[in-house]
Amino acid sequence: MPDSSARAAVEAVWRIESAKIVATLTRTVGDLDLAEDLAGQALLEAMQQWPATGVPRNPAAWLTSVATRRAIDGWRRRERLDERYAYFARELENDASRFDDVTWDPDRIDDDVLRLMFIACHPVLNRKAQVALTLRVVGGLTTDEIGKAFLTPTATVQQRIVRAKKTLTAAKVVFEVPPREEFSSRLGAVLGVLYLIFNEGYAASSGAEWMRTELSSEALRLARILAELVPQEAEAHGLVALMELSASRFGARTTSTGEPILLADQDRTRWDRTQITRGLAALARADEVGRGRGPYGLQASIAQCHAQAATFEDTDWKKIVLLYEALRQLAPSPVVDLNHAAAVSMAYGPAPALEFVDKLVAAGELAGYHLLPSVRGELLGRLGRNEEARVELLEAARLAGNERERAVLIAKAESLS
Repeated sequence: MPDSSARAAVEAVWRIESAKIVATLTRTVGDLDLAEDLAGQALLEAMQQWPATGVPRNPAAWLTSVATRRAIDGWRRRERLDERYAYFARELENDASRFDDVTWDPDRIDDDVLRLMFIACHPVLNRKAQVALTLRVVGGLTTDEIGKAFLTPTATVQQRIVRAKKTLTAAKVVFEVPPREEFSSRLGAVLGVLYLIFNEGYAASSGAEWMRTELSSEALRLARILAELVPQEAEAHGLVALMELSASRFGARTTSTGEPILLADQDRTRWDRTQITRGLAALARADEVGRGRGPYGLQASIAQCHAQAATFEDTDWKKIVLLYEALRQLAPSPVVDLNHAAAVSMAYGPAPALEFVDKLVAAGELAGYHLLPSVRGELLGRLGRNEEARVELLEAARLAGNERERAVLIAKAESLS
């Protein structure tokens, strides 16, 4: 196998399986930082061996096995093998005995990735550190991608992650699910990270692909588990609803060659009706346990408007504007304001929407965010101000990290020439 093919195979496995590999190793060695180091060593070994031997039948298991052997070698060198063997024995005994239990513990999480999320969202870390660390080790996002998601310099993100790992080590945080009474202190961060991971999969911030569906699918899987773990938390169900409804459009969002298809042009017969049904059921469940819809529930309501419209023209944009206004009150942010402006343009025309967008430009909070000039360019184009629109769309293309999105923006700009 050529070196380039081996590298591509390793990168593909790591992109899809890294969270599970690191989570499994963290449970084994009891240290997140060490687990990442071991996984990195295993990746290097794969780069060396796979060109000659080919990709293993189960590459993720191969990487985990190699990393585990390296851990054992390290313990042997440090003359701690007996201690670790005792640890393994306890773990194996626990794993075996759980199948003999006659009672079921509803608070138990048997998913290593979700456990890792609860660790990364430990209260000893501040919210920014929790989110950055979890996106890195669970979402597999690069520090550059995380920085773009929060409009934060990459160096700042790197520092947060390094400090977070050191803090967890110093606090001797163990690999376990927190007790029920501690859920509330971590739940918001866990939900927030799942939301961000899903969004990165829905519209990749960088790279050659429009979507990273494996990321969104994993975020949805974890959100479903979490919602069952905390059945009385309305926002957990609201987030599941939002993900289900959004993911229902995946089959219609790209051409057979991976080119983006925007919402207005999608073939709605290709939307997954079963997933829409699940999303609406999750939203109903959120309503049953909540006192009004929270931020995720409101976003799910917006997705519901799209899901229930037979055509793009049938979309109830005025209702979507009202939902965004409610969202601006509950979870104010310049990105929500930008989305609100886009909805206003569909409900009431481009002129009032442009006023909102120009205020965002003046505020400077979204400087460097490619969707700001993208939306502004769309509005200017609809107002017939083509040269101004072209400048904005080219600026959006310059700022966009995703190659597919950049191509769409350039094509729009060229159509105005």
